[in-house]
Amino acid sequence: MTDLRPSGRFVTFEGIDGAGKSSHIEALAAWLRGRGHEVVVTREPGGTPLAERIRELVLHAPMDPLTEALLVFAARRDHLCQQIEPALARGATVLCDRYTDASFAYQGGGRGFAVEVLVQLETWVQQGRHPDLTLLFEASPATAAARRAAAREPDRFESQDRAFFERVSAAYTQRVAQAPARYARLDAERDMAAVWAQIEAVVLGRGWW
Repeated sequence: MTDLRPSGRFVTFEGIDGAGKSSHIEALAAWLRGRGHEVVVTREPGGTPLAERIRELVLHAPMDPLTEALLVFAARRDHLCQQIEPALARGATVLCDRYTDASFAYQGGGRGFAVEVLVQLETWVQQGRHPDLTLLFEASPATAAARRAAAREPDRFESQDRAFFERVSAAYTQRVAQAPARYARLDAERDMAAVWAQIEAVVLGRGWW
């Protein structure tokens, strides 16, 4: 996929369920809009009508790991074509709650699905579109589990045991090692104000906005 972006930036939010990433997306969007930038806030799986329908299946319908991976990447393809690429092409900043790192962490690390297949799907679906910045919210599986329990009824992923989330966390760490310049690792064990201070420092440090 050709990079048509004149000035847009693609920022993804990653971390295990309960790490607190979703709580900060709208805060960063408001901060950027206050500085005069167009911001598109979206999520994966999801972000388009088709991808949102796929999201419901992925989160709630029983399926094997290959089916799960294929559905996630199918949703991603539609999301890229219909939402992400057009926004970047017009110079908007896209803030996305999860992207391909989550596939490697959840399907690869958590489910134990073949990483080489995920790499091939990544190549086919994304055609070179990677985030400019990934904010990785790092919290222990125990902390994340306590937050999830207090927040909502669990879906297929959130209901997994601690060992699953330990594998997911380890897979995120492996992704960071492969492209460290893209990531900002945030101490998500801290309170919301302290986490926001870390985010603000990161985005100011990039000098993009």
